Amino acid sequence: MTSLVGRPAGPAPPGAALSGRRLWRTWLAWTTGGEALGFCVPALVATLTAGSPAAVALPVLLLAGAAEGAVLGAAQAHVLRRVLPDLPRSRWVAVTSAAAVLAWLVGLLPATLAGTAAGWPVPLLVVLAAAGGVVLLLSIGTAQWTVLRRHVAGAGRWIAVTAAGWLAGLAAFMLIAPPLWHPGQPAVLTAAIGVLAGLVMAGTVAAVTGLGLVRLLEVPGVPLAATGQFPG
Repeated sequence: MTSLVGRPAGPAPPGAALSGRRLWRTWLAWTTGGEALGFCVPALVATLTAGSPAAVALPVLLLAGAAEGAVLGAAQAHVLRRVLPDLPRSRWVAVTSAAAVLAWLVGLLPATLAGTAAGWPVPLLVVLAAAGGVVLLLSIGTAQWTVLRRHVAGAGRWIAVTAAGWLAGLAAFMLIAPPLWHPGQPAVLTAAIGVLAGLVMAGTVAAVTGLGLVRLLEVPGVPLAATGQFPG
């Protein structure tokens, strides 16, 4: 049976090469890079398919979302394997990719169904929007929890950590991209704005989830869980 880390009195995971501050910085670098690089795929596809029928754009964007999730998952797995050597890299990548597809599907449905849903009752639209928001925020964390729970005690906290990270990241994206996007812009400029906002989003997600990861693993080093200090 795989031993679990994350218990206050438990030993450090075998072969662990990272500790508090260093783990956070490594996670920040790899997760930011992985998500930023992965996000370039749907950002480019969205630009190229702008104005295309939903039947054409939606499947292509979902494939792009799968690619984004796979790149993010691979970057995260690279770091996690240094503190959790038994964590299956391929499964982590697969569940992250699948969850990214679900998140993109939920995010794209409002625009796809805009014409159809125009006549629906407002209370129904509010309920559907709230449910969609919950699925969007919990999708990746829940999918990754199915892998992490076999290796870390109290892994359920990862769902809340990732939800908080993506909520902050999406908020950062919305504060940057929509105000800078305007009708009639060159496709290159639109894509560049999306990539910039995606980079900020990626860094935000990485910073929040990295802090949560350090606290979850409780690796030796800087006792962040005890002090509450944000790594610098």
